[in-house]
Amino acid sequence: MASDLIPYDTARLERRLDSLDTAIAGWMDRWGLRLLRYAIGVVFVWFGALKPLGLSPAADLVANTVYVVPPELFVPVLGVWEVLIGLCLLYRPLIRLGILLLFLQMPGTFLPLVLLPEVTFERFPHALTLEGQYIVKNLVMIGAALAVGATVREDAPHAGEG
Repeated sequence: MASDLIPYDTARLERRLDSLDTAIAGWMDRWGLRLLRYAIGVVFVWFGALKPLGLSPAADLVANTVYVVPPELFVPVLGVWEVLIGLCLLYRPLIRLGILLLFLQMPGTFLPLVLLPEVTFERFPHALTLEGQYIVKNLVMIGAALAVGATVREDAPHAGEG
């Protein structure tokens, strides 16, 4: 029989795979929230810094959405705001402030979906343009901020890690 040609112990293989799985899950448990916080921080610093430098591909979208404040003022101020969010998330004692700033900023990021549907949808309501996808990805940022925010209390699980 073919199964006789390849001797192996399935129970031993399962134990090894389980041990590897446990080690990987443990590593993710130890480092996941910290890396998530750093990743959000870097994205906010990076995307925010592009705005005052006049290099943001989102600047026109922002300018066309917020017409109450002149774009030459609003776009750089928004960029500085986003850099502050990122820096606060990168420096653990300021996480609460960063999350507050993030949640004050996030509703505005969804405005183009309502005010500029011709820019954000190829076909409403399901076919997003690249701009629409850029906006909807903020749902992930909100979820990530909630996960990081859950670590700010000293008695929270992973409090020292997020």
